[in-house]
Amino acid sequence: MNYQQTTQKLNEYRQQISELRSKMREAQQAVEPQEVEDYAFQTPQGEIRLSDLFGDKEDLFVIHNMGKGCAYCTLWADGFNGVVHHLENRAAFVVSTPDDPETQRKFAESRDWRFRMASHQGTDFAQDMGYRGEHGFTPGVSVFKKEDGKIYRVSNAELGPYDDFCSVWHFFNMIPEGPNGWEAKFAY
Repeated sequence: MNYQQTTQKLNEYRQQISELRSKMREAQQAVEPQEVEDYAFQTPQGEIRLSDLFGDKEDLFVIHNMGKGCAYCTLWADGFNGVVHHLENRAAFVVSTPDDPETQRKFAESRDWRFRMASHQGTDFAQDMGYRGEHGFTPGVSVFKKEDGKIYRVSNAELGPYDDFCSVWHFFNMIPEGPNGWEAKFAY
């Protein structure tokens, strides 16, 4: 296909993706929320409950991050750093890892991260949310809503290459060869 034909075909696919996203949005609006317990997390300031992570917001994004040992989770978190102030204008936002609070603090400082972090170390939070299995922790995002003193999970998604939460993959998809074996690193 020539360039114009390829562009037209790609635009048709993008339109299909847009239509699919609309269907996904409709399904999301119809979800029956899942009540969850008020988990305890650790921060450098001490224990904090899931309910407190909301601050003055009704909605909360919790990123399930595998911690400082994962270059891919770091890639995603680096991207969140650029949009966190936009997200926090609408909902609360926190990154949760199995690392202890001091490890989180040092690593966040080394990356210039501006978002809040909380440790779920020693809790069942990640497992209960579906982000810890027999092979360890996995990355994802859960969205919670606080209503009438209760906490509900209303959405979640796994994080991984080509998902909607990391723009790097979408840029690489514009190169004819795609990522072509590219791997995330802590530094380049």
